Amino acid sequence: METQHDTQTPGTATVAALWRYPVKGLSPEDLQQITLTPGDGIPGDRRYAIAHGNTPFDPSAPEWLPKHNFLMLAKNPALAALTTRWIEVAHTLTIERNGRQVARGDLSTPIGRVMIAQFLAAYLKDGVRGTPQLVEASGHMFSDHKNKVLSLFSEASLRDLERVTGQSLDPRRFRGNMMLAGLRPWEEFTWIGRELEVGGVRLRITQRIDRCPATSVNPDSGKVDINIPRALKAGFGHIDFGVYAEVIDGGSLAVGDRATIL
Repeated sequence: METQHDTQTPGTATVAALWRYPVKGLSPEDLQQITLTPGDGIPGDRRYAIAHGNTPFDPSAPEWLPKHNFLMLAKNPALAALTTRWIEVAHTLTIERNGRQVARGDLSTPIGRVMIAQFLAAYLKDGVRGTPQLVEASGHMFSDHKNKVLSLFSEASLRDLERVTGQSLDPRRFRGNMMLAGLRPWEEFTWIGRELEVGGVRLRITQRIDRCPATSVNPDSGKVDINIPRALKAGFGHIDFGVYAEVIDGGSLAVGDRATIL
């Protein structure tokens, strides 16, 4: 049976963690503070993607495309075994495997982008269609959602899902931008259509996030070790975890800031 969600006024919630993903499908960056602008996501989040050779993406006229056009954990789980580091001031991405650097490229240059794409093609072998390309377009975000959004979830909901699965779950499985502590399990589902004030930012909660097989991938090993959508369906009657939010009033927020639903 699905958990019944009450709609009482929530207690104090705080920002427990912040993440961004410079390259779609690759590892996250832990952040301590972010500055947001209305109608946009976290700066630098999903700024780049690795497109399959047959993906019709035009950087001069970027349009949103579904995630199957790019390398992604749902189809390429071995990506999770790689650790990427984005050095923003140098436009440089490094890739490590088992603690050893295996690729490095300046993403502001064609040769740097090719070096990263070629490594991933060799690493994934048959998991890539055609010759992959590392793509970017000014102001574009390679999100799974058509709009520029943040994704957030509750630590309490994660713990309740752990209760159902009987095992510890790394929050990185859910590739969120923000984790909130101090809520009741699944309380965030009652916020759809409402506004959330966090630090100096105001967000509008737009919809629940239905989960795909990417969440079944262990973020350290790159192995599929548990079926998260099936566990959600069996335990709660849905496959949703977390919610999307749009920025309506910009400003700064940080880990430890209070979050209040309005």
